[in-house]
Amino acid sequence: MTERTILIADDDRAIRTVLAQALGRAGYNVRATSSAATLWRWVEDGEGDLVITDVVMPDENGLDLVPRIRRVRPELRVVVMSAQSTFATALKAAQRGAFDYLPKPFDLKDLLSLVGRALAAPAAQEPESENAEEERLPLVGRSAAMQEIYRTVARLTTTDLTVMITGESGTGKELVARALHDYSRRRSGSFVAVNMAAIPRDLIEAELFGHERGAFTGAMSRGVGRFEQAAGGTLFLDEIGDMPAEAQTRLLRVLQEGEFTTVGGRTPIKANVRIVAATHRDLRQSIRQGLFREDLFYRLNVVPIRLPPLRERTEDIPLLARHFLDRAREAGLPAKSLDNDAVERLKSHPWPGNARELENLMRRLAALYPQEVIGEDAVAAELAEAEPGPGAPPAPASAETLEQAVERHLATFMSAQRDGLPVRDLYERVLAEVERPLLRLALANTRGNQIKAAAMLGLNRNTLRKKIRELELPVVRGLS
Repeated sequence: MTERTILIADDDRAIRTVLAQALGRAGYNVRATSSAATLWRWVEDGEGDLVITDVVMPDENGLDLVPRIRRVRPELRVVVMSAQSTFATALKAAQRGAFDYLPKPFDLKDLLSLVGRALAAPAAQEPESENAEEERLPLVGRSAAMQEIYRTVARLTTTDLTVMITGESGTGKELVARALHDYSRRRSGSFVAVNMAAIPRDLIEAELFGHERGAFTGAMSRGVGRFEQAAGGTLFLDEIGDMPAEAQTRLLRVLQEGEFTTVGGRTPIKANVRIVAATHRDLRQSIRQGLFREDLFYRLNVVPIRLPPLRERTEDIPLLARHFLDRAREAGLPAKSLDNDAVERLKSHPWPGNARELENLMRRLAALYPQEVIGEDAVAAELAEAEPGPGAPPAPASAETLEQAVERHLATFMSAQRDGLPVRDLYERVLAEVERPLLRLALANTRGNQIKAAAMLGLNRNTLRKKIRELELPVVRGLS
């Protein structure tokens, strides 16, 4: 087999040396240069099977080389590497036709794996023309987790694949969905966002698919649904885990058949939309509980994107804080900055509200404090003010009673049964679901002492032991 040649362009001699040694040990020929002009001459002369180029070089931006290389040698793959690890860099690399984007610093094993994939990949299609306007980019951060998200989003902008975004509240799921739309081939169409949790359950189907006149009480005229509003664009289904069973069945049919009918209608309408779904729930747990269709989950989860909570990417907090202060200034608030101690205090906070909580804090600091440079004391005071006091009772998770919650839970089971999902032994299943957490909590509160737990529950000790075995609850030995 003929040895493959890798062309490397980077103005950092140390990086050229490391790459040349690693690729040489892997069996490749290597030609390395610090000049974009030299790299271009090699490409024009027909040399090389793969190009690895830095973005910032003395004589030319490496990103500007990519479309030129693609024009003269479309079969030659180009990998772009950069220490400027932003969404803009990843996006531009993808738009200009690079095979992939590699943020610095990188692991040599990752580099060798990427080289192997690039050399084995089939011929790439011509890239779409790039919009020359510099648009405001929605994603901020240089952590490893964000780099992976940038690369994934950049790759997806040239496809219509369905995407499932998961993450805690406040992590920016809608921002990612909008980026997928704004930099895609569908950007000239509408971006339509629907929050499943904010719509009454009995109106979700009409909201999504539209309705005909007279389809239900109060339907005085035909209503256009969100699928029609998003035609040619992107439909963002936020909090998809809150979608009721009837609507899940309708959505599954749309994904399978590519068309839908309005509520009360009979004429199929082609669904010309890209679907991006999001949830903060564990949908696999919802599937086990019978609350979400497994077949729908796999139709939606074609490309999963997990957004990390802010506590998992604390190195991004200084960038995010500066970004949010800039946005506050653009909104008319005074210009502010943070001193080093203030930044360190931000990095030590757990951020249960994630990036949204950080943005709110930056706005408060910009609005309420007169000094131009905000110190640690101000940050600590605002964080303490936002947190509940030590004696404050926990906020109720919901205003509904236990009876109402159980009724809502059962209504979903009944709806699923009407839609053909297998629901059997419902009485025993519901009792087991109530008994299991009740017994688990009683045992936890008595530190595994079954005598005390039985007394707390008002059960005979032998009855409790039997139920522990039936429900397969863990037993703490020595506390019986």
